[in-house]
Amino acid sequence: MSKRDLKKYLAELNKEQLEEQIIELYEKFSPVKVYYNFVFNPKEETLLQECKLKISNEYYPLKKAGRRSKPKMRRSVAQKYIKHFTLLGVDPFIIGDVMLYNIEIAQTFSSEHIIKQDLFFKSMFNSFEQAVIFLIANGILNNFKARIIGIHNETITQKWYNEPEFNAIVERFEY
Repeated sequence: MSKRDLKKYLAELNKEQLEEQIIELYEKFSPVKVYYNFVFNPKEETLLQECKLKISNEYYPLKKAGRRSKPKMRRSVAQKYIKHFTLLGVDPFIIGDVMLYNIEIAQTFSSEHIIKQDLFFKSMFNSFEQAVIFLIANGILNNFKARIIGIHNETITQKWYNEPEFNAIVERFEY
């Protein structure tokens, strides 16, 4: 069904029928419930703190039964939150903060541990590139410029092999 057909169908329903359908969607589909719960009670700060905790646990997991868990370092955890926040319509400043936090916590981890997987560095570059594109698209790049430059400087300090790629992105908006 196209959007036009849906609009036509909905126009034929009365208010009571529309309410019934929305309530049915709310009860049947979890994403609809999550969306409406967020719309009517947007606890963005709580969501942000929960998200940052999950991302940091990827690099610095909590101890389990007296032993230290191995870091998983999965970029996908942050990506899921970013996608979820985007679907909910969370403030772009919060989404941008999460995008950069993911890279910053990974850099903190890599400054303390030797990382041999090239995939880690490629993944962080992809995250960096996506963050910059997102910030530009939402017109908020200047609000995050210091953090972006800080991330780039850290790639220099840690001698990341793909630092020139980070540099190429930073150079585009510095001039």
